Amino acid sequence: MLESPPFWMYIAGFLLVLGPLITVHEFGHYLVGRLFGVKAEAFSVGFGKEVWGRTDRRGTRWKLSALPLGGYVQFKGDMNPASIPDEDELARIPEHERADAFHFKPLWQRALIVFAGPATNIIVALAIFAAFFLLIGKPVPVEAERQLTVAAFTENSAAQEAGIEIGDRIIAIDGREMTDFSDVQDTVMLYPGKRFAVEVERDDARRTFEITARSLVVEDRFGNESRIGLIGIRPAEAQYDFEAQGPVASVALATEHSWRLMRMMVTGIKQILTGDRSLRELGGPVKIAKYSGEQFSLGPLAFINFMALISLNLAFINLLPIPALDGGHLAFYAAEAVRRKPVGPRGQEMAFRAGIALVLVLMLFVTVNDVVSLPIFGG
Repeated sequence: MLESPPFWMYIAGFLLVLGPLITVHEFGHYLVGRLFGVKAEAFSVGFGKEVWGRTDRRGTRWKLSALPLGGYVQFKGDMNPASIPDEDELARIPEHERADAFHFKPLWQRALIVFAGPATNIIVALAIFAAFFLLIGKPVPVEAERQLTVAAFTENSAAQEAGIEIGDRIIAIDGREMTDFSDVQDTVMLYPGKRFAVEVERDDARRTFEITARSLVVEDRFGNESRIGLIGIRPAEAQYDFEAQGPVASVALATEHSWRLMRMMVTGIKQILTGDRSLRELGGPVKIAKYSGEQFSLGPLAFINFMALISLNLAFINLLPIPALDGGHLAFYAAEAVRRKPVGPRGQEMAFRAGIALVLVLMLFVTVNDVVSLPIFGG
């Protein structure tokens, strides 16, 4: 029977995930801007009409806006929340007042201010994962050798069809050494339909088998479907102990874990662009609200872990080289560094407007995609 959290959990989970993560993202921009003496004219959590706000003694308008799907810091000299330079506004700023305008700052300072938002989200994710490793420990396989030993096959096993036998010990997949069964799962599950070279040890001899991972759609306790790759083996052992970690080791493990998750995100985007995965797997605000409520219902540890995943996702998305996102700004700054002069204002404005249009179209697509996938519409 599928579980469904009460409706209030979806609302609470959504706000508790996106609210803090958007705020810390924008606060990263704000703090580094302050560090370099840039005046922030507005700091908004959300877009659109202001719901609540106040102006501080520095002239920054702090506000909550009606649409809780993002946020922005508008610096002096920006045309709009996307930080498009307003050439007319910049031209009107007297020479003696340009010291605190964003677009008159050195290139490296502007780049650091822009990068600070995604960097803050990455730091939040690292802090959460490091805290887990520090407080709970590192999962260590019990009898790792037995975890890599094939004890049984699933129905229609691709590994069995390829010639793998019970008792074979998996050594490497596509040349990468396997350490435990979860390593095997992580290597295969993201690539349904891919052909793997699986090296095993049998009777003190090594053999390599070509195995094509089967594609299987699996469902979690809430009815969410995902397509994964399987080679169809079961290990002789699959238990884990938790090994205590110190602060330095916890940060190192958190960094390694975050890097692996970012690589998975890149792989997912590549698979969608190449047609290996359906566009229907893209999610937007409705799906985030759904998953937020579900993780919220599972307890604080599951919810905090989900927050770390979304924080990494926000950093990843914002670093894509799309004009109007942080990555688009950084791409322009990279071009400026190479050309030794900024891209012309007209070119920047056209690119940023195209970027905003692309982001809006993508948001509309994923929102419709989310809605039609809800059970009420037969999704």
